[in-house]
Amino acid sequence: MSPSLNVWRVPAAQAGRTVTALRAEGILTRAEPDQPFVWFGRLTTSDDPLVPSEWWIHDIGDDQVDAPGAGVPITVVDTGLDMSHPEFKSRPNTTALNAQVVEPSNDPLAEPEHGTAVSSVAAAPSNGVGLIGVYPQAALREWDSGGRSLSEILAGLDAASRRGRTVINFSGGFLGFSMLLEEAVDRALSRGSIVVAAVGNDRQTGNRSFVPASLPHVLTVGGTDESDHVTYFSNRSNALDLAAPAVNIPVAVPTFYSPSGYATFDGTSFAAPLVAGAAAWVWTLRPELDPTQVEDVMRESARNVGANGWNPDTGFGILSIPAALAAKTPMQDPQEPNDDVDLVRPHAITASGTRLGTPARLRATLEVAKDPEDVYRVWVPAHSRISASTHSPANVNLALWGPKTRSVYERGSALRRDLIAYSQRSGSAPDAVGGRNASGRGAFYYVDAFLGKRVSRASYLLKVAVARR
Repeated sequence: MSPSLNVWRVPAAQAGRTVTALRAEGILTRAEPDQPFVWFGRLTTSDDPLVPSEWWIHDIGDDQVDAPGAGVPITVVDTGLDMSHPEFKSRPNTTALNAQVVEPSNDPLAEPEHGTAVSSVAAAPSNGVGLIGVYPQAALREWDSGGRSLSEILAGLDAASRRGRTVINFSGGFLGFSMLLEEAVDRALSRGSIVVAAVGNDRQTGNRSFVPASLPHVLTVGGTDESDHVTYFSNRSNALDLAAPAVNIPVAVPTFYSPSGYATFDGTSFAAPLVAGAAAWVWTLRPELDPTQVEDVMRESARNVGANGWNPDTGFGILSIPAALAAKTPMQDPQEPNDDVDLVRPHAITASGTRLGTPARLRATLEVAKDPEDVYRVWVPAHSRISASTHSPANVNLALWGPKTRSVYERGSALRRDLIAYSQRSGSAPDAVGGRNASGRGAFYYVDAFLGKRVSRASYLLKVAVARR
């Protein structure tokens, strides 16, 4: 359950009756079946706990700069952490957000060792035993979602993000799509947190799409090998942001899995915590950055491999901690998340509550997979006019929507009722829209900036004015 998101779990036997009753009362937004979370687990194992075997340290530049003390926390949402393991039993700044249950299981999908392994890659301390994580001194938080249900994942996201800024790691996902999960990710971002997710290990079986990796505003991580090539298992994805080492990764595991307490695993499960730990490190040393700026820094500083620019195998390249620390400060992207009306309308459960004051002049960015739409809520008094324009070196279009709009993706009669004006001029030509509130009462209108066809990324200048005429 996640009360702050108004999400409640109902036993299957009562679900039909409950949904019918809530719908009759007009208070049900949506209902989704609970579903299993798939851990992107190990593909190979062997015992080799020595730090010299952690080849990823040099590959991502972890040995070129000194990690800071505890700062922005890493939150691992996974199976439980073995708090009795030598890497964690006396580790400072380690917090369990719920009970950590780590015990053998006959269920091949349970993978009770997974959370300990992922956490060790992120933050195993430099304590003279075993291995070290990418950010050894990090503040580490743990949420045990070992039951793998959607409701447990939503609760973990809520518990992690309501404590303030953090980098949340997911080394697994749900097949397909979940609106509830998207809302929870958006809520985490609006609270000031970053979600990092592994892209998946399905390259040989169809590159199936998983959430949260495919969602907007998630830092999505693929896997590379010792030669900086995409691994044979790492998914191709249009949502991929960057890659990190994902083969022959030494990890800590419970002793019921390996008597030594260590093993070596493959999988994007272990690339993601490298990025999550690095992002927390960068954010600790660059606290002035907001979450979207940190995500941009991690993408734009990645070490390019293969063809120049982005590709669906390695994203913008391989994680580089020194480059991320030195990268120039990206432009702010204000009011995120603001991908649709439900994220900016008054009192929305995932809304930042921000409205755009007028006259307004702001700069923002769009990206086809991660930030496809920017919607701004503007108050228009009775008998007043609103005008808006965009200026961009790329093709950024503009639309104006009325007060009854539920989504900028409306179709049919709702579209005809709510879309007031739109402008889709080609190339870099400015776009402009306008309309009038002819009613006797003030109302909120929505200005919608979106990418033109065949444009993957763009920055733009938005101007909005309201005046009585």
